[in-house]
Amino acid sequence: MQIVLYLLSMTTANYISDLLYRYECVIVPNFGGFVTNEISAKVNPVTHTFYPPSKQLSFNSHLQNNDGLLANYIADTKKISYSEALESIEKEVVEWKLLMNVEVLDLENIGSFKLNKERKIIFEPTNSINYLTSSFGLGSYVSPAIKRVVFKEKIKQLETFSTEETKRKTPVFIKYAATAAILFALGTVGWNEYQKMEYNNLVAESEQQQLKVEKTIQEATFVISNPLPVITLNITKEIYKYHIIAGAFRTPENAEKKLQELLKKGFNAKILGGNKWNLTEVAYESFTTEEEAINKMRSIHRTESEDAWLLVKEY
Repeated sequence: MQIVLYLLSMTTANYISDLLYRYECVIVPNFGGFVTNEISAKVNPVTHTFYPPSKQLSFNSHLQNNDGLLANYIADTKKISYSEALESIEKEVVEWKLLMNVEVLDLENIGSFKLNKERKIIFEPTNSINYLTSSFGLGSYVSPAIKRVVFKEKIKQLETFSTEETKRKTPVFIKYAATAAILFALGTVGWNEYQKMEYNNLVAESEQQQLKVEKTIQEATFVISNPLPVITLNITKEIYKYHIIAGAFRTPENAEKKLQELLKKGFNAKILGGNKWNLTEVAYESFTTEEEAINKMRSIHRTESEDAWLLVKEY
């Protein structure tokens, strides 16, 4: 029988949960990174259950380098120094790893961790929390299947009843009017036949004119003996989804000032635009692969700022 150990008293899990509402990636130093990806609303065709848009939570054990996000948040919230916050994180990470050797580690509002036979971490995210703020208050619901067959039978019954009622209630003068309409139609048959014949003549003349035009075009057509070769361009668009963030600014002027500062230092910096909190994000650089981004972020932590962090998002 498998025993699950709940770590409800560990405050680091609560801080991680808070940050997942606002950031796409939260890294726990020497443990791993929690990454969120936004997914659209979906429906289960078997259970007829509708689910709102949400953030899909995953865990990457390779993201272990400290980006400063979690430690800064804990330090600011608990009113302690950055080094003290980092030390408290390191202590809990040691406890987590020791517990995973014998039990299942369960972090509140995040998910559970266990080691497989190869001693690799298996992560199972929780289904009770939706970290997408735009879906706040929206829950899943079950809608009963629509019984279309029953409605079709009712419609047939109504149509039959309506037809019988119409037959019983048809006034006498309508019957006489219908008879008069038939006589009038017979009197106009000759005129309609004449119009039909004239129409057919016009169609025949139009077809003859079209044949003449096609013949003229064919006689004027010429062939190029040495046509130019067809040029095919294969263009692959590179997607830069890994961004090393230098800062997020309330005013665009401060964001532009930070951009110019980074450009002067030789970075391939750029403004990513506003996020959901109306803050303008400025990136040191952007990369197509996660490995390149992490290596560059390590260099920036050593030479520029420990506050730089990694944003995973396509622009």
